[in-house]
Amino acid sequence: MMELAANTPAGSLLVLAILLPVVGILLAFALGGRSAERIALGLAPLSLALAVAIATAVARAGKPVTYMIGGLQPPLGISLRADGLSATMLVAVAVIMIAAMLYARAKFGVPEGSGESRSALTFWVMVQAVWGGLAMIVLSSDLFNLYVALEVLTFAAVPLVCIEGRPEALVAALRYLIFALFGSICYLLGVALFYGAYGTMDIILLSQQVEAKPVVWVAAALMTTGLLAKTALFPLHLWLPSAHSNAPAAASAVLSGLVVKGSFFLLLRLWFYVLPALQAEDVMRILGALGSVAILGGSALALMQARLKLLIAYSTVAQIGYLFLVFPLAAGAHEWSHIGWGAGVMQILAHAFAKAAMFMSAGLLAESLGHDQIARLNGAARALPLTFLTLAISSVSLVGLPPSGGFVAKWLMLQAAVASGQWIWSAPILIGGLMAAGYAYRILTPALRHGEALLKRPAQPRREAIALALALVALGLGFTPESFYDFIEIGRPLTMGPSP
Repeated sequence: MMELAANTPAGSLLVLAILLPVVGILLAFALGGRSAERIALGLAPLSLALAVAIATAVARAGKPVTYMIGGLQPPLGISLRADGLSATMLVAVAVIMIAAMLYARAKFGVPEGSGESRSALTFWVMVQAVWGGLAMIVLSSDLFNLYVALEVLTFAAVPLVCIEGRPEALVAALRYLIFALFGSICYLLGVALFYGAYGTMDIILLSQQVEAKPVVWVAAALMTTGLLAKTALFPLHLWLPSAHSNAPAAASAVLSGLVVKGSFFLLLRLWFYVLPALQAEDVMRILGALGSVAILGGSALALMQARLKLLIAYSTVAQIGYLFLVFPLAAGAHEWSHIGWGAGVMQILAHAFAKAAMFMSAGLLAESLGHDQIARLNGAARALPLTFLTLAISSVSLVGLPPSGGFVAKWLMLQAAVASGQWIWSAPILIGGLMAAGYAYRILTPALRHGEALLKRPAQPRREAIALALALVALGLGFTPESFYDFIEIGRPLTMGPSP
């Protein structure tokens, strides 16, 4: 059972991690659009350093780092909390955001002496707002504060989709906004029910008080439905492919690699932190079943796509499905729940890095060839070797081949399924891997055929190197030491009903 704690020595770092992107946004507006890029890139290393410092503090303490805003304990005050999972997420967010910013300089950079650009100012402000929203989500310990963070994330992500102003991008952004607002309304109604029933919105206090009664189930159902829509779990995925494929490559990397993980993180908080004492095995199985359908449905749709960015976007739908297997595989205080929890966290990380690398590579390919039609990629691998090397390495992780992080995630899922006697989850894991191999084959085979790809412009080596570095991180996650899995257990409640 989680317990409230007073401010810890490193607690002030949590506030700084949230405030630093806010400072960047205010400075960008105060100093003008020409300075927005320099401000964002200048503050980014500080945010990474803060994330590393927070993770180090959690590891040294062996328990969560906490901070009570204004010195007031909940329910009067709002608390911030960094446990092993949130500290890990903070570091991953910082690394991918910095990579996306460096990659985006070629498109949204403001050369010295040039005039202000609407799209450049929008990008650098909104990407910092996304960073701040994600920091709020992983550090907040209050359901309403998490709602505010979700809204910050949504209203920062939607402009990134339509930043280029193309009609199809505007339609995609509007569809995204509608689904996101639906999700927000459902989530907020659930929060209101919790507050009405218990007089608090603090996660730890709720976890000590909630009981299996109708108002709790209604609130949990509303919040879960809203978060499923925001996470784009099949069949609520209708907004994701068009949004991710129409956004600029740097924005697509952030949206697919990080933004959809924000709402999924809240689902983990809801079911593993707020409601750990409910007899929720049937709910866990339902979420696992929905994830299995997403794996198969998303993979099938990916196999049917003619455009590379759309294929990668539908692949995200499939890979999100794997995340939901963590619910049946990590529930309860069992030996195998530790394995399932590690599998879920590794899948979050491996997918984030691999998918960000793939979208960046797809953007480079489209700029160099003038299109992203898969059928017209003949000979492209010889013209863009680093780009296709990145796609190949990222695909290794998505398929689940050793020694990648994706392999470790899926292997741990299989281990947890066998150890818990839930063999049924092995089928979508294995079939989904084969289907992922199928759409990876569709990308790489034509590119490796004989032919001569005509480049409209050469790819920039620096941007290719950034994408390749992210893909190598996804590969290198397969060598994560055992101590990492102990670290992500810090602060995790270990009760959730009896074993299945």
